[in-house]
Amino acid sequence: GKEIVANLIHNLSPRASNVFAPVNCAGLPETLLESELFGHVKGSFTGAYRDKPGKLESAHNGTVFLVEMGEMTLRMQGLLLRFLETGELQKVGADGGGRIVNVRVIAATNRNLRDMIAQGTFREDLFYRIQVVPVLLPPLRARTGDVPLLAAALIERHAQGRSYRIARTALALMERYSWPGNVRELENAIQRAIALAGGQSELAAEDLVPLDPRWRGALEAGAGIEPLRAVLHEAERAHLLRALESTGGHKSQTAQLLGISRKVLWEKLREHGIQGGEDEEEKA
Repeated sequence: GKEIVANLIHNLSPRASNVFAPVNCAGLPETLLESELFGHVKGSFTGAYRDKPGKLESAHNGTVFLVEMGEMTLRMQGLLLRFLETGELQKVGADGGGRIVNVRVIAATNRNLRDMIAQGTFREDLFYRIQVVPVLLPPLRARTGDVPLLAAALIERHAQGRSYRIARTALALMERYSWPGNVRELENAIQRAIALAGGQSELAAEDLVPLDPRWRGALEAGAGIEPLRAVLHEAERAHLLRALESTGGHKSQTAQLLGISRKVLWEKLREHGIQGGEDEEEKA
């Protein structure tokens, strides 16, 4: 969902009429990433048959979204830091000064950059340069109530006009699952369930949650688990019966043994539907 949020920020800003350019920092080797961001001039490397603008230049007055910025090498971090400080764009293979561009940079990562700073794999000065307005996106497992809403939206997206539903028990399993892959994993699960549904209109639980045994125990933990109120009610009833048995059904002694008044004992017996036993007044 990080790119959706970045796109939303762009679309709600004065830059909305200009380019929004995502760049995957984890999907390119360093040399190609440098060219992708800053551009290159003809002849700067093998295959550079013409000048090419980078995403930072193409998105002048717009937004560049750096996906998985924590995967950048230290050298690339240094190049980006210089650009953020000066606004000057230096193409690969270019001599002399570069073009000044105005671009908003939004960066995202699923790594802990503070830990990377401590390990020496991320520049502290770059961290504080980009840490201007942090936006923390909680994982899907922390967003209570989002799974049913997202599942309904994803079914509508991938159902191709057909109608599918998810049983309440299957939805309960989905809400208990931790979704380590977040919304992308949920979307894959919906697509898989639809593909395997055949002519059925109800999506199968086994197609919606993983079969990985590491998760199975957590998913099935709810089976046979009763509400706490019901467990306490049954335990109280069994305790009352044991106390009555130990006193031979004598109500006053039972109340004294339980540390409650006779009135409370009678109310408890009536609540649990327990009858019989003797009272000293009845015996007299």
